[in-house]
Amino acid sequence: MTHWSSRLLAAHLGVGNATVARAWREAGVQPWRAESFRFSTDPQLVAKVSDGGVGLYLGPPEDAIVLCVDQKSQIQALDRTAPVLPRQPHLIERRSADYVRHGTTTLFAALEIATGKVTAAVQPRHRRQEFLAFLKRVARAYPERELHLVMDNYAAHKTPEVNDWLADNPRVVVHFTPTHASWMNPVEVWFGIIERQAIHRGTFGSVKDLNAKIRAFIDGWKDRCHPFVWTKPTDQILTKANRQPTSEARH
Repeated sequence: MTHWSSRLLAAHLGVGNATVARAWREAGVQPWRAESFRFSTDPQLVAKVSDGGVGLYLGPPEDAIVLCVDQKSQIQALDRTAPVLPRQPHLIERRSADYVRHGTTTLFAALEIATGKVTAAVQPRHRRQEFLAFLKRVARAYPERELHLVMDNYAAHKTPEVNDWLADNPRVVVHFTPTHASWMNPVEVWFGIIERQAIHRGTFGSVKDLNAKIRAFIDGWKDRCHPFVWTKPTDQILTKANRQPTSEARH
C-alpha cells in the first residue's frame, strides 16, 4: 500500500470512516496532498545567494541596474480545429480538445526589478547566437550604465563567445543563481504572468501571429509594469536549502 485513504484505513482498523476523517482533521493531517522538492547541490550556494541574486535584490549597487535575464523556450503556436465558443450566461468558455501545432518560438527577457520594465525579444531558437544577440540588445537599452545580470546556469549563458563579449564590456556583470534554483530569478514570475494573460488560452494561426501577440503584450506591459520586490532574506533561504531528514515510514 503506497497511499491510505480514510476509507481504507477505517476498514483496516475496524472503525467508521468518519472517525478517521475526524482524527485527521483534528491532527491537521492531509495524506492526499504531496509536493515535490529539490535540493541545490551547488558548492557555491552560500556565495551565490548572499553576494549575487538575493544580495542584489535587497541591496542593489548605487547607480547600477539589476536585470533578471532568462529565456522561455518552446512556446507553441497552437490553433484550435474549431472556433472557440465564448462565454454566455450560465456557460463557461468552451474550446475543441484537438488542436493544430504551427511551430514554436523563444522569448528572451530582461526584467528590471526596480521598475518592472522588460526588455524582450522573440527568436526562433535559443542557442548561444541568439542569447549573445539578446545581451547586446540589453546593453543598447541601457547605454553607459553599470548592469548586473542575474541568470541561471544554462549552457548558452557560459559559452566562450558570451564570456569574450562580457570581457570586452566590463560594465556588464553576470551573477549566476545556484543550480536547481530558478525560483530565485524574478523574471520567472514575469514569464508566469505573460503565460497566463497572453499565451495559455490564446489561439495562434502561425508563429508570426504568436510573436505579434507576445510583442503586443510587452508593449502594453510598459503602461502597467511595477517593481518586483524580493522579501525573503538570505538566512531564510539558506535554512530552507539545508537538507532535512526524510521520512523513514514504510507502507
